[in-house]
Amino acid sequence: MRILFLGDVVGRAGRDALTARLPGLRALLRADLVVVNGENASHGFGLAPDMARAFLAAGADVLTLGNHAWDRKEIIPYIAEERRLIRPMNYPPGTPGQGATVVEVPGGRRALVIQVMTRLFMELLDDPFRAAQAELARHTMGPAGSVQAIIVDIHGEATAEKQAFAHSFDGKVSLVAGTHTHVPTADHQVLADGTAFVTDAGMCGDYDSVIGMSKGGASLRFWRKVPSEKLAPAEGEATLCGVFVETDDATGLATRCDPVRVGGRLSQILPAA
Repeated sequence: MRILFLGDVVGRAGRDALTARLPGLRALLRADLVVVNGENASHGFGLAPDMARAFLAAGADVLTLGNHAWDRKEIIPYIAEERRLIRPMNYPPGTPGQGATVVEVPGGRRALVIQVMTRLFMELLDDPFRAAQAELARHTMGPAGSVQAIIVDIHGEATAEKQAFAHSFDGKVSLVAGTHTHVPTADHQVLADGTAFVTDAGMCGDYDSVIGMSKGGASLRFWRKVPSEKLAPAEGEATLCGVFVETDDATGLATRCDPVRVGGRLSQILPAA
């Protein structure tokens, strides 16, 4: 299975770049499955239903959220209906939406997409390790399994927690991709037992910024410990950042994990198709 995972979409710049570039990128990479984190799409905070629909129409198969999941209140009734939009599964029971979904991909195959949120320097949610373990107990990979690939979006701040999670589930999932910090890490790899991993996929946004936000207001917050102007997303040309992973349908495990950086200010990396 050929999987494209793209990191947090930030503001209008990220939205415009995603909807403009994703159809061609998906075709170029011959991606069977596209997963996009959309939690910062609406002015940097949350996701609106019309934006989610636009991302799905552009070629995303599954959208994930994160700690800004509920910043746009209108997402609550939408997430209850749209199974292709998920939020961290370790929110408490009764939280709207779901933390995992199974989608059909070409060739009669199926993929499970899970999202968890870490706890170090984040909200104190339920244990993401045990939440993922419980979900994975219901699924097996491979031709005789319930799914042919399993993708985990781990949304969090601490690199150590993301790496510990990936090693804990190495060999049990196809891809563990970190989101939230908006800076692409250079540790994309296939782990010892066959799980593809990157600590953070980066963002789909303007990198002439402070993690996607306009430089002036964001920088003042570090100079002055008093309320400053409201944060607003930077509006220059965005870079689409993520990873491209190929898996073996016989096992569900990864055979490659390559970085993706398209457009904008960062050095460009486009995997060979």
